[in-house]
Amino acid sequence: MSDFDSNPFADPNASNPFQDPSVTQVRAAAPPGLEEYNPFTEVKPAPAGMAPKTGGTAANVQPAIMKPTEEPPAYSQAQPQPQQQTRAAAELLKRQEELEKKAAELDRREREMQSLSASGGRKNNWPPLPEQFPVGPCFYHDITVDIPVEFQKTVKIMYYLWMFHAGTLLANLIGCLAWFCIDAARGVDFGLAILWLLLFTPCSFVCWYRPLYGAFRSDSSFRFFIFFFVYICQFGIYVIQCIGISGWGASGWISALTALNRSVPVGIIMIMVAALFTSLAVMSLIMFKKVHAMYRTTGASFEKAQQEFATGVMSNKTVQTAAANAASRAAQESFKEQI
Repeated sequence: MSDFDSNPFADPNASNPFQDPSVTQVRAAAPPGLEEYNPFTEVKPAPAGMAPKTGGTAANVQPAIMKPTEEPPAYSQAQPQPQQQTRAAAELLKRQEELEKKAAELDRREREMQSLSASGGRKNNWPPLPEQFPVGPCFYHDITVDIPVEFQKTVKIMYYLWMFHAGTLLANLIGCLAWFCIDAARGVDFGLAILWLLLFTPCSFVCWYRPLYGAFRSDSSFRFFIFFFVYICQFGIYVIQCIGISGWGASGWISALTALNRSVPVGIIMIMVAALFTSLAVMSLIMFKKVHAMYRTTGASFEKAQQEFATGVMSNKTVQTAAANAASRAAQESFKEQI
């Protein structure tokens, strides 16, 4: 064990490896100044016979710093994230409220349908006449019950447009009456204004609003085609009334400018009526395009309209009775001819 505990480098007689002749020969062949070279400094070894430079000492050497190629984004640009989260939460709350409203509306419609089926059927509620009135309501009208949710807004707008149409005809009657008061020769216009009010108000409801109501209620292609045909004619009437040809019972622009030469107040009243007719024509055209776009999304077509018409005609009891009578008469005549 004593051999392992001894230090071989402590022996003074031991040979020094750095004094080996091969090592000393290599050290002698090295260029001058190599022993003073420090790889961690920028100072190069000075050649023999020259003093080293003092400007590049290790004390003045600065560490290498990498500069970024792009500036980091400012902290203010990352601020909108909480605002976006707030907006998303607000949108979710809004959608939740809409879904809750639709669910409540569907529940109410279901309760109404159950109550109607329990009472034995739906009772007509339009026009809303008092019970003491000798004539009762003629139609059942409830948009929230009959019309699907996605079409209710359009049907309500068309209903309000019909009410605006009736109000415009009433205003036209007032304008023609004022014109008749300043010019006794305008009695024909006043009489026609009364006729248009009494005729077009119920006919417009029955001829184009009810078909539209029934088309969206039952997805009927045939009723859609009825609405389009009648409403195009109605739009033409709006344009004629907007023009205001004298003797046609309409307070249009021509009639209003004519009355303005006689009386300024009457002319102003008739100009207001002409503006109502103009706005009515414009809104009618817009709603016509909107309804037509919705009609194309429902899958309705002219072939379906023909099928619905044929089915409706053949299922009509009056048509069936007439067809049976005609067939029986034809059979009797052919039998008599054979005899």
